[in-house]
Amino acid sequence: MTFDRKNSAGYVVNLMARLFARHLEAGIRPLGLGTGVFPALLMLWEKDGVTQRDLVDALEIEQPTMANTLSRMERDGLITRRRDETDGRVQRIWLTDKARALETKATGAANAVNAKALAGLSPGQQKQFMDLMRRVVATLDHSR
Repeated sequence: MTFDRKNSAGYVVNLMARLFARHLEAGIRPLGLGTGVFPALLMLWEKDGVTQRDLVDALEIEQPTMANTLSRMERDGLITRRRDETDGRVQRIWLTDKARALETKATGAANAVNAKALAGLSPGQQKQFMDLMRRVVATLDHSR
């Protein structure tokens, strides 16, 4: 049996992800951001003061990768790390004013990419597309 990449869900999803990333990068690069830090920023914009473990678990990123990402974010003035007030062994990650000020523009760029990508679908098709993707993710996530 031959492999047909044009009809492979994995291949097409990977291609789509790379295209989303390329367009997002173009939108957030002028803000001094890259796609590597964007997922962590999204989570921190939702809930500031989480731990590195929280980020690793929520974003499903390997611990060493997250450590490097956080080091870059700290170097770039986007986060600070402070000891937890109740457990000194734990460090919490806090957004800086600089990072908070970027939220509207950065998420606006992401929303613009999403709108552009889904523009060829009706609102009903967009909802169905998102629902189907979530089901595939859930299926793969539960089969690990």
